[in-house]
Amino acid sequence: MAVGGAAYLVSKAIRGAKVVGFADLGMEAIYEFEVKDMPVTVAVDSNGISVHNTGPKEWQERISTGKLASIPVTVA
Repeated sequence: MAVGGAAYLVSKAIRGAKVVGFADLGMEAIYEFEVKDMPVTVAVDSNGISVHNTGPKEWQERISTGKLASIPVTVA
């Protein structure tokens, strides 16, 4: 997942790309990218848990309880 406006940074991390499915769809095809130091957040982990589901719930809780301090930041 990359935030809008970050396309430039993401594009600089791509070292190679190849179509792996639906080539006839052009840019909508499925691509495999070779990347290095790509600035993105994992949206769905290996257990199928999506930040699109957990994020809003977590922030709603933090905002409603005032628990905004000590926000953990993970750097991989």
